[in-house]
Amino acid sequence: MSHLPKALDNRDVLVGLETGDDAAVYRLRPDLALVVSTDFFTPVVDDAYTFGAIAAANALSDIYAMGAEPLMAVNLVAFPIKELPGSLLGEILRGGLDKVREAGIDILGGHSIDDHEPKYGLAVIGTVHPDRVVRNRGGRPGDRLVLTKALGTGIITTAIKHEVAPAASAQAAIQSMLQLNREAAQGMATVAVHAATDVTGFGLLGHLHYLARSSGLAARVEAAAVPVLAGAEELADAGEVPGGTRANERFMASRVRWPAALPNARRTLLCDAQTSGGLLIAVPAEQLQPLLEALERRGAAGWPVAELSAGEPGAIDVV
Repeated sequence: MSHLPKALDNRDVLVGLETGDDAAVYRLRPDLALVVSTDFFTPVVDDAYTFGAIAAANALSDIYAMGAEPLMAVNLVAFPIKELPGSLLGEILRGGLDKVREAGIDILGGHSIDDHEPKYGLAVIGTVHPDRVVRNRGGRPGDRLVLTKALGTGIITTAIKHEVAPAASAQAAIQSMLQLNREAAQGMATVAVHAATDVTGFGLLGHLHYLARSSGLAARVEAAAVPVLAGAEELADAGEVPGGTRANERFMASRVRWPAALPNARRTLLCDAQTSGGLLIAVPAEQLQPLLEALERRGAAGWPVAELSAGEPGAIDVV
C-alpha cells in the first residue's frame, strides 16, 4: 500500500492508514463518528455454523477495539456453490447472524462470489463519540498493558485441521474465538485508557510492536504472565504451527530481544497469529486495578502482561 497515493487531507478523517489501526474513523458531526472495518477468512474449524459465528466475532472485534459500539454489518461471502451443498453456506450465514445478533445488531445485506475455497466475514460499521475514540497510539511511559484473552488459537486450529488437537484444547480455542470483545470493551470504557488494539493475525508481539511504535515507545513483556490456552505449548512443540505464526516470528526477529532460557514453544506462542483474539489495553499504572476490576465485573478476563517505556520505538524486550 506504500505505492498508493497518500490519503486526501480531510480533517474529518480521525483514523486512517497512518498507524495501521484496527478500523477507520470518520467524524460526521462534533458528537458522532463512524467506525468502519472489515475482516474475512477461510474456515478455522470444521463445523460450518461455528465457523460463521467465529468469523463474525472476529470482524466485530475491530469495532470494540476502537472503543465503539457496532451499528450494523453486511456479509462478505466466497463459496463453491457448484461443488458444496448450499446448506453448508446456510449454516455459515446462520452462525454469523446469530453472533451479530448477540452483539445487538443485525446483518442488512452483503455480497457473494463463486470461489473454489470458502471464505466468510463481515464489513461492520459502528459509532463512537469523536472524543472517545481509542487508537493504537497514545501510550505513555509506565503504561501497563492488559490482555483479555489467552493465546494459542492459531496453533490449536492448525492442530484441529490436522486432526491431532486434544478435545479439551479444541474446545477451549473455539470458546475463546466465539467470545465477543464487547464486555472487555465496556470495561475498558470505564477507565482512562491511553491506547488499545485487538490481538489477531500479527500475534501479541506484532500488535504490541505497532502500538509501541505508534506511541514512540519501547515495551517489556513478562513471558510467564501471558495466558496460554490449554495444550497450546505442547502442540507448538509438536510443530503444529501455522504459516502466519512463522511469518510473525520472522518479522519480529529483529524487533525483539529474547531471554536465552525462554522455551521455543513460548516464543512461538507470543507470535501466534490469533483468530478473534482479545484486546490489548494500555492504561496508566494507577488505573490497572480499576480496569481489572471493571473487566471482572463484566465477566471478562484481564492479565497484565507488559509495560511501555522510553526507548527505541517498537522495540520489545521479553523477560
